[in-house]
Amino acid sequence: EDAFRFARGEEITTTHGLKAKLSRPLDWLVVSDHAEMYGLMPQLLKGDPEVLATPQGKKWYEALTSGDPQIAFDTAMEIVASLSGDEPPIDNPKAIKNAWREYTALADRYNEPGRFSAIIGWEWTSQGGFNLHRNVLFRGDASDANQTVPYSQFDSQNPEDLWRFLADFRDRTGAEVMAIPHNGNLSNGRMFSLETFDGQPLNSEIAALRASLEYLVETTQIKGDSE
Repeated sequence: EDAFRFARGEEITTTHGLKAKLSRPLDWLVVSDHAEMYGLMPQLLKGDPEVLATPQGKKWYEALTSGDPQIAFDTAMEIVASLSGDEPPIDNPKAIKNAWREYTALADRYNEPGRFSAIIGWEWTSQGGFNLHRNVLFRGDASDANQTVPYSQFDSQNPEDLWRFLADFRDRTGAEVMAIPHNGNLSNGRMFSLETFDGQPLNSEIAALRASLEYLVETTQIKGDSE
C-alpha cells in the first residue's frame, strides 16, 4: 500500500522513520511480489490462521516474533532459501488465494483511470543463477485477476508452461495478460535461447505462443542492462 501511495505522489514514512515523497508522481505502478508462497511473509508477521494451522508456519511465526533479532534474521533467510526448492514449504492454496485477493483489492482501490494506473501483477521466478524471471501483468481489474492465482516455479520452472498457463487463462476468461522478461542480463543467455527449455529446437507453435504474451522486454534496471 505504501508503494502505491508513494507512486501516486503521497508522502510516506519509511521503515526507519524517514519521510519520502516523489517530486514528480508516477503514471503507473505494478507491485509484483514473487509468486512462490505468495504473501507468505506478511501473513506470518500478522499471524494468519491459515498459515499458523501448518506446523512449518507455526514454527516460523514463533521464530519471527521471538523478539530475538538474530533468530528472526536467520529465520527470514531460511524462508527465502525454502522458496527456491522443488516443493512449497507450506502447502496451503487457500492462504495464497487469500493473499492474492487482498492484493488485487488493494490495487483496485488505488487505481484511478486517467490519472494513475495501479496494475495487478506478480513475478514468476525460475532457475536461480540462470534467471528466467518474468513479471506477469494484467490489463483488467480484480474481477479478471481473481479468476486465477499466481503461477510459480513450484508449478513449473519451464517458461513454456507459464506461457501455456497464461494463454489458457486468457482464452478461458477473455482477459488480457502479458509477461515481461525480467533480469535477462542474469540469465547467462538463456532468456533468448534458440532452443526450448528442454534443449529441443524451437518450433513455430512455441514462438507464436511466446510472441502473443511477451511483446515487451525489460532492458535496464538497478541490477544491470539486458540489451
